[in-house]
Amino acid sequence: MTNRIDAAFERLRQEGGTALIPFLTMGDPDVATSIEIIKALEQAGADMVELGVPYSDPLADGPVIQRASERALKHRVTIEDVIHAASDAREQGVQLPFILFTYYNPVLQYGLERFFKLIVDKGISGLIIPDLPIEEDEEVRGMSEQAGIHLIPLVAPTSNDRVKRIAAKAQGFVYCVSSLGVTGVRSDFHQGIDQFLQTVREATTLPIGVGFGISSREQVERFSKQADGVIVGSAIVRKIEEVLPLLGSADTKQEGLDQIRSFVASLKG
Repeated sequence: MTNRIDAAFERLRQEGGTALIPFLTMGDPDVATSIEIIKALEQAGADMVELGVPYSDPLADGPVIQRASERALKHRVTIEDVIHAASDAREQGVQLPFILFTYYNPVLQYGLERFFKLIVDKGISGLIIPDLPIEEDEEVRGMSEQAGIHLIPLVAPTSNDRVKRIAAKAQGFVYCVSSLGVTGVRSDFHQGIDQFLQTVREATTLPIGVGFGISSREQVERFSKQADGVIVGSAIVRKIEEVLPLLGSADTKQEGLDQIRSFVASLKG
């Protein structure tokens, strides 16, 4: 598979760079516009992108992403719609690796075998399921390995003795949660974040990414010194929310896309 996560990290390692990984709630404001936003993210210098499947009970997501999910669900955007949108973006020239971010219930409802066949066919290279702990992921892990899809785990500062077990089973990269609680823009991170990232670094040979609450160039730079990738979600989703009036009109849509691209480019530096 081309456009792979591991290849992107290897390229960045050789260049001495850190991956910028934006998160989008797909279907906010609509699927076609989400594809245009993906193209804007690539133009802004993003290295890979998380495609968030809108969900009615997003346990890990703060109010900004919850509102985006609500807007997408009004248009009945499904997990299948999101996966097909990734393929459509690829057909329109996007080269970024795609990471599907979804809760487990939509996957289960869709059917595991059918799901993995579809994401392979449509060019998804990574998968994050935040409510599927390693103690219960054996079937999904086996199928992801067989399909060549990276199953990316989340590890939190409170994981303690589970860090080594989680890291040992990781694929693609290890997603380190910088703050306790749900996602959202914040100025303060977990007090022991630096030691936590060092603990994860020592537990794996894979790249480590850090996310939850990162929203500015200064914060991206701060974590770039310790991580191989930095995930920015709520800040980008909030920027999309701010420019929704622009995106909603054909006359001003490009202006809205330009504002999103400029914001993400400022994060990349």
